[in-house]
Amino acid sequence: MTPSLPAENVFLDLSDRAKLRLTGSDRLRFLNGQVSNDMARATTEEAIYTGVMTIKGKLCADAFVHAETQALLLDSEPEQRESLAVRLEKYIIADDVQVEDVTDALGLFHLLDYDAAPGTNAPALTLPDALKTLAPGVWAIRATRFGRPGLDVFFEEALDEAVRAQMHHARYTLLNEDALDSLRILSGVPRWGAELDESVLPAEAGIEERAVSFTKGCYIGQEVVSRIRSVGHVNRHLCGLRATDDSPLYAGMRLFAAGDVGGREMGRITSAAPSAGHGGAAFVALGYVRRELAAAGTALDAVLPPETSPGDAGEGLSTNAAPPPCRVEVSALPFI
Repeated sequence: MTPSLPAENVFLDLSDRAKLRLTGSDRLRFLNGQVSNDMARATTEEAIYTGVMTIKGKLCADAFVHAETQALLLDSEPEQRESLAVRLEKYIIADDVQVEDVTDALGLFHLLDYDAAPGTNAPALTLPDALKTLAPGVWAIRATRFGRPGLDVFFEEALDEAVRAQMHHARYTLLNEDALDSLRILSGVPRWGAELDESVLPAEAGIEERAVSFTKGCYIGQEVVSRIRSVGHVNRHLCGLRATDDSPLYAGMRLFAAGDVGGREMGRITSAAPSAGHGGAAFVALGYVRRELAAAGTALDAVLPPETSPGDAGEGLSTNAAPPPCRVEVSALPFI
């Protein structure tokens, strides 16, 4: 079981995220035409979250962006390192813009602020005094990555051991990958490769409020995104799901209306994690559910596809037969 929130100050190692630096006099205008959020909101003190869309309005990447003195720095999931750079460079025609991959040159830690209320913009966290001695190779940016304010700490890769040591000296504990993913799920935050991919519209994933500006100028995919907003709905929604008993949940489980297993598939679980007693549930999950069944409190049955092997979904499954359907209930996000 994982607790809803760690008790101690924690930091996350996000150094494997892809990092691209845009320079040149046209960088702001160019990037504004490529991404869904308003790049004028990205400052040297605060990063903003944005989507990168295809002309059909579907995501091809997501990223955080903050401004440097003479550049814009993007960071995204490791899987997007090559594709995002190619996507941006494809549209540089007569622009004074250079895209540099600085993934290996920069480290990135994220400090979480559990005392700040979700949705607020001004975290109480500041750069630990121990890290200030390492300046100018270390700098901090406010960023909301897990549903609540936090602090991104970027640093030159050569300083990795020194920064890590100073974080522990400041009594911050490194959160491991399993705990990090549980925190992400409990916070209702979609991730590329799980909830986000090239088939997803921002409105389906519930990231419009964070990632889309409806007042800035044109960008690739804007027409479709705006049309969906005017229509008022999409066919599926990213939802929270909780097991109603102690049954385990797994990514890849198919969702059906309660009592209608084998009927029309109504969704699929994308991520799952154990939870310490959230609403009495042993497991919570994220998944896409068709809008007619996406209301909080709706009962669904989750079934592991018969072609899924135990190793694909997790340990503890019998190799002789698929487990019986698991009753789940749609929950509002975030769980915490």
